[in-house]
Amino acid sequence: MALRESSQELSPPWQSTRRGRLDRLVVESDLLADNPLGDSPVRPLMVYLPPELAEADAPRAAPTIYLLQGYTGRLDLWANRQPFEGNLLDRLDAMFAAQECPPAVIVFVDAWTRLGGSQFLNSTSTGRYQDYLCDEVVPFVDGRYPTLADRAHRGIAGKSSGGYGAMVVTMLRPDVFGALASHAGDALFEVSMQRSFPQVVRLLRDHFEGSYEAFFAALPEVDPFRFEVHGALLEMYAYAACYSPDPERPGRALLPFDPATGQLVEAVWEQWLRWDPVRLVPRHLEALRGLRRIYLDAGRSDEYYLDLGAQAVSAELARGGIEHTLELFDGGHGGITYRYPGAIRELVLALEP
Repeated sequence: MALRESSQELSPPWQSTRRGRLDRLVVESDLLADNPLGDSPVRPLMVYLPPELAEADAPRAAPTIYLLQGYTGRLDLWANRQPFEGNLLDRLDAMFAAQECPPAVIVFVDAWTRLGGSQFLNSTSTGRYQDYLCDEVVPFVDGRYPTLADRAHRGIAGKSSGGYGAMVVTMLRPDVFGALASHAGDALFEVSMQRSFPQVVRLLRDHFEGSYEAFFAALPEVDPFRFEVHGALLEMYAYAACYSPDPERPGRALLPFDPATGQLVEAVWEQWLRWDPVRLVPRHLEALRGLRRIYLDAGRSDEYYLDLGAQAVSAELARGGIEHTLELFDGGHGGITYRYPGAIRELVLALEP
């Protein structure tokens, strides 16, 4: 018996048998050039086309769904797979190939920063990531792919920070997007965010002399990167850079708590609350009324209590007379990739001409 090289192609789970087409592009942004963090304006962009749209002579234009990742998300992570499960790319391809959903162009957007994320907002401490998405990526895709180039046929979806982005970008830019789906999107900050402030204060005290300056000085040499320590500290600072940027120091943030004691800094905390979707909904009812579909879901055991955040957003939508769907399911914050295709299908059906 001897091992020999084979001319046969690998089969799953080693290799996907994709029937649609996935384009992996590299784009360069004018809006992200010279951003305060010095992150590269050269970015990856992925576009998936189902079988009906994959050929050069696609028979018709179709709706577009933009997918946003959670905190620390990079585009290559969409290809990650769990044992005995397909990844999101496989799941979407199977759904479209089986004609369980009308064809749509699916766009995977990168908005990563060296702090781990941008919350898909414009900030003087991270960069113009909302403008990058709305004013650069969307026109680029519409100019290159068979899309129905109108907000009435364009949706946005994401999970966690990506779900936050889907909600907030749609409220702030109703001229661009006509439907949204949010899986456990960040919301109800006094429950989902404030609970982490004491943890951050302890981590700074016990590992970095109570100082973010000491943390950032040590970070380049950290190996291994422990998310429960380094990730937790970086994540909190990333949120602060998005919600309460330091107006006098681009690239730096104002914290909503005293890093020495954990006491709230009320004026900064109020800035954070103004970016909470629960508070944004009442201020953007007109934009929300113009949407063709709003889909919210979250796991009943979400470790960040974003099931309560989804319920709070839903309550504000209902109070404003905004039609929407809220689904709570058995599960936590992770391992919910299987939820995405169904939500995308809901958006596509709503955005069909």
